[in-house]
Amino acid sequence: MSNSVVVHNSSFESFNLASPILKNIEALGYTQATPVQAQVIPAAMAGGDWLVSSQTGSGKTAAFLLPLLNQLFIANPHGSPVPGRAQPKVLVLCPTRELAQQVTADAINLARGIKGLRIATIMGGMPYGKQIQAIKGAGLVVATPGRLLDLFNTRAIRLDQVECLVVDEADRMLDLGFAEDLEAIDERCKQRSQTLMFSATFAPRIMSLASSLTKDAGRIELAHAGEAHANISQKLHWADNMAHKHRLLEHLLSDPDLDQAVVFASTQIESEKIADTLRANGYQASALHGAMPQAVRNRRLDALRKGQTRILVATDVAARGIDVPRISHVINFGLPMKPEDYTHRIGRTGRAGRNGIAITLAEHRDRVKIKAIERFTQQTMTAAEIVGLEPQNKPSFNKPNHRPGAGAKRGKPKFAGQARPGSNTRFSPRSGSRSGSFQNANSKH
Repeated sequence: MSNSVVVHNSSFESFNLASPILKNIEALGYTQATPVQAQVIPAAMAGGDWLVSSQTGSGKTAAFLLPLLNQLFIANPHGSPVPGRAQPKVLVLCPTRELAQQVTADAINLARGIKGLRIATIMGGMPYGKQIQAIKGAGLVVATPGRLLDLFNTRAIRLDQVECLVVDEADRMLDLGFAEDLEAIDERCKQRSQTLMFSATFAPRIMSLASSLTKDAGRIELAHAGEAHANISQKLHWADNMAHKHRLLEHLLSDPDLDQAVVFASTQIESEKIADTLRANGYQASALHGAMPQAVRNRRLDALRKGQTRILVATDVAARGIDVPRISHVINFGLPMKPEDYTHRIGRTGRAGRNGIAITLAEHRDRVKIKAIERFTQQTMTAAEIVGLEPQNKPSFNKPNHRPGAGAKRGKPKFAGQARPGSNTRFSPRSGSRSGSFQNANSKH
């Protein structure tokens, strides 16, 4: 089903959440639920499996955390001591370490001061011993799939007591090759009563994953690709070559209205080179990519959140989970591998109710990718020019790009796994049944 939950009163009080949780919501300054929260919270509290599509920055993290934290509180309202065993009731899977850390931070804020409600994180790049101690007695565990399976295989954690599984950013999970890990985790907590899956799109590959992880799932769709990011101004600048792109980038970063910016690079090496060049030219810039030690990644993200770093040059993997309201600009120096990644990238700005600016720099050879992004988002990327930095060679979309000795196929996207926007693909419930039950108006969550 799609959009089957209709909520007219979007105040958090209307969801019958426990008093301590409502106090934490109020302390965080939130009063009205966002659209995704208004639909997902009552749906999750009612039970059953749900597949949710919502844009980045819509408040989806709180949408699944609030009902699950509420249930953990109801199960132990007096804060009785919990057994020191690693056997969580709620398991949240995230594709990247940064996103796992962000989800954990949000959960801790929403559960602050509630006795007996412990939250822990499992992710790669951190010491095993410290994480093994942290997960003992934790009712909610946020994990990246690889490290979770490592701990499970060494019997450091049990998953047979999991009652609700949340798969966050399912599309990115598949991009990073976690399909087999998800199947393994699914099998190890198959007695659960609820699965919540969140994804930016309902592409066929997501439906295939949903068919194996969920049963009779309802579907809540709050943002088609073309409807997302209405508060973000999107521009396109054509560049003649790499040197021209660098000149455009430095001009854009000199904008006096720029508060903080994320510059996206296509590769780890490119991110380092761009950051080095910017620092040499006097900018407060640092790189962030997946090959860095986790401690370094944490320090650089912390510097960004504190405003010590003005420009972060990041790859797609490292940028997931960056939630900094002061990011006013996103600049695509290198284009994403897949058009859906474009929406994730620009979602780093325009958060917490603010407006944002997303700028893409593209060369003549990138025009097929630009057209693929436009088809996916159902929006035209308006080309702009900067006086003194105008492109000398403007691309034409009317003729295919024929190379000597090769017959290029006209208009065929170079992205793998691209789906038509608005696809209403249905998926089959998995066989078997489950027993038992487990039952901020701000984009920051």
